[in-house]
Amino acid sequence: MQPSPPRLFRRTLGFAMLAAPLGLPVRAQEGYPTRPVGVILPLQAGSASDAAARILLEVMEADLGQRFAVENVLGAAGQIGAERAARARADGYTLAALNNSILTILPLIRQGRVGFDPFADFIPVSGIATIPTYLGVNPAVPARTVPEFLAWARSRNGEANYASGGAGSPQHLATEMFMAMSGVRMTHVPYRGATQAAADLAAGHVDVMFIAHTLALPFLDGNKVRLIGFAGPERSKAMPDIPTVAEQGVAGYDYSSWIALFAPKGTPDAIVARLRASAAKALAAPGVEDRLARAGNQIWPLDHAALAATMRADFARWQQVVRTADIKAD
Repeated sequence: MQPSPPRLFRRTLGFAMLAAPLGLPVRAQEGYPTRPVGVILPLQAGSASDAAARILLEVMEADLGQRFAVENVLGAAGQIGAERAARARADGYTLAALNNSILTILPLIRQGRVGFDPFADFIPVSGIATIPTYLGVNPAVPARTVPEFLAWARSRNGEANYASGGAGSPQHLATEMFMAMSGVRMTHVPYRGATQAAADLAAGHVDVMFIAHTLALPFLDGNKVRLIGFAGPERSKAMPDIPTVAEQGVAGYDYSSWIALFAPKGTPDAIVARLRASAAKALAAPGVEDRLARAGNQIWPLDHAALAATMRADFARWQQVVRTADIKAD
């Protein structure tokens, strides 16, 4: 008969056996990342948002010593990619770069048909960049300021028209908010994407459009599009001579498009903290702000708390716009 081990030995052995499996994930988290990290980006490759995310992730790669592999998952205005990111394994090896349209507009216009909760299914890591947006008109429109445009549009009795990338698109909601706050009415001309909408604005087929900086650039040199107002709360760093829509008489107007980095819910706190620290370091690195600006973006280094607050504020604001305009998506 084998003698029983001393009580102290048995107790120590029991503690060691309990601690062993708990220590493994802790050590894995401390060494994170030990392999490449996938990043789901539900937006088109080469877009301003895509460029912004890749600039950030490239600098984070150098800091963390592992590759960040971006996968552009397109479809359903970003819904397919966002749903896939929400279902991803929460181990820090699948992240998502998502914009405000996906997080704070889609769930409102596709109520009951979106398979993710923007607040419950994602952990905010860091803001990345905002995409400057302007109110642009084709040169045939006799307006060089927002007040002049409003006077002209009102004289048209609703026959002035505006382009968007489709029902429920950022351009659609930006214009609906503009009309609600200014009292002007215009006719909606939806396109299958903002690129074609911008081309038709430049061709003179539509009167006005809220247009992203990168989409507007090819048409500015030939004077095919005239920018008369900036949509954000403060003047654009890229074009500071253009007054905001708000300072031209539409008080409180603020349309801002942004891109940010998220992790799936359940991602360990230690990994999330490491990602947040790396993102903050990357956005503060020399040259990153200039690189973002050359890609048509403005740096937006919001920490996770400020990002979460911005999401909730945007959701509440767009909820009001969607209800007032009765916007629904197919």
